[in-house]
Amino acid sequence: MRLIGLDPGLRLTGWGVIEVDGNRLRHVAHGVIKVPTEGGLAARLCRLFDGVAAIIAAQQPAEAAIEETFVNVNPGSTLKLGQARGVVLLAPARAGLPVFEYAANLVKKSVSGVGHADKRQIAMMVGRLLPGVEASSDAADALAVAICHAHHRATAKRVEAAL
Repeated sequence: MRLIGLDPGLRLTGWGVIEVDGNRLRHVAHGVIKVPTEGGLAARLCRLFDGVAAIIAAQQPAEAAIEETFVNVNPGSTLKLGQARGVVLLAPARAGLPVFEYAANLVKKSVSGVGHADKRQIAMMVGRLLPGVEASSDAADALAVAICHAHHRATAKRVEAAL
C-alpha cells in the first residue's frame, strides 16, 4: 500500500511517500512544496493546494496522513498555519483519499521512541528506517508522518470530509 505523509506549512510543506508491505517500509519519493512569500494569502493557498494535488496525482497514494498543528504563541501565525493546514487536508480529500491526522508527539515517538525529539533526530531516524534516504527537515518530518501512519493505521481515526 502506498501512503503519503504531509507536514503542512504556508511557506514550506514537506511530503513523503512510502510503500508498506506487512511490516516492511520502502521509500518511494519525498520533497518540499515551496510557496513564494510574495502575493496575497489566497493566491499562496491556491499554489499550495495545486502543489499538493500535483504530488498526489503523480504518486497515486492510497491514503494520506497529516501532522496536527501545534498552537504558536503568535495568533496571526497560528491562523495562517491553520489555513495552510486546511488546504493540505482538502487536497487529498478532493482526490478521494482517506485522510488521517497524527499529533506531532505521536509522530516523533513512533519514529524515534521519544515524543519530544528534535528535527535532527527525526531526520536521522527516518534515514535508518528508510535506508539511504537523506531528506531536508520538512521532507523528513513528512516521511515520519507516513511511517507513523504505517504503524498506527489499523487503529487510526479518519478525518471525516463531507464534500
